Amino acid sequence: MTTTQELTLFLLKRVASSIFALIGVFIIVFLVSHALSPDPARLWAGPKAKPSTIYAVEVRYHLNQPYPTQFYYFVKDYLTGNFGIDPLTGKSIAGEIGYYLPNTLELVLASLVIIVVLGVFLGYISAINFGGYRDAAIRVFYLASWATPTYLGAMLAVLGFATYLKLFPSGGMYSPTLTPPPKVTGIFVLDSLISGNWADFSSGIYHLTLPALTLAFLNFGIITRVARSSILEARWSPHVKSAAAKGLPMRSIRVRHILRNGLIDVNTLGAVMFGWLLSGTVVVEQIFGWPGIGQFAYSAIAADNYPVLIPVVLVFTVGVIIANLVADLLYSVLDPRIRLGGGR
Repeated sequence: MTTTQELTLFLLKRVASSIFALIGVFIIVFLVSHALSPDPARLWAGPKAKPSTIYAVEVRYHLNQPYPTQFYYFVKDYLTGNFGIDPLTGKSIAGEIGYYLPNTLELVLASLVIIVVLGVFLGYISAINFGGYRDAAIRVFYLASWATPTYLGAMLAVLGFATYLKLFPSGGMYSPTLTPPPKVTGIFVLDSLISGNWADFSSGIYHLTLPALTLAFLNFGIITRVARSSILEARWSPHVKSAAAKGLPMRSIRVRHILRNGLIDVNTLGAVMFGWLLSGTVVVEQIFGWPGIGQFAYSAIAADNYPVLIPVVLVFTVGVIIANLVADLLYSVLDPRIRLGGGR
């Protein structure tokens, strides 16, 4: 079997497993949404809903039909993006998700860049200085950040850098005096850059910095730990010792042999962390007043808004499944032993 055939077979297996995982998610969400109440229509319509509203919810979500029929329409609606109408705002739920999701992607992508750069840098410094005071200091630093509760870290960041030092704004995505740029991607900073609106771009970066740094600080520890472990493993590998015995410059050995081989795990973990961050921004967005899908989910939970909460949960879950699929694909490309069954 050729390398291309092996890679194709591996990809097909991973895609198939992701599809089965998605089916499982639909089944679990459907069952949980019905197990919350013997009368889902009344629960979804709200405690103060009129009988006519409850009946409309029953008809809209086919809750007056047998369970197999309900599940069929449940899957069909969500796969086609037909999420219905938000009972609290009267707006399309798909449209609301389309507004909030890019804002969360902006925050997550900015945080992920910081996490990877900071994690790899500190992991490399720690591994190269293994057993020294720098190694010990970095380990204490990333373990302390990793152990910090999200709500506590976010609140301290707002109090310290926004309230007292006044270095950054305490919330929002941009200055309220500015006009948002034309929507192209939905990501404010990127749309500002595309349209050449430098006032919006600078304001967006200014407002993005503190929440992105906070989210990165609370999550960079795992990248640092994995980078340190992988670089140490590569540093002590036979091919690195062989390169040193041949008299290659230490700088070349560290960059081409140690760092390069030590980053395989970091590349794939970065993809996993994207899904992790996507579903873990609820607290940070709420504290910073960031209008993302996490804050949207929090509002839906607080209001018992189940017609909104269900598609949001599915969006989070699909994001995690896709991120894990990308991680598997990256690992198979970077390390052929995985698709040959010789790795993890």
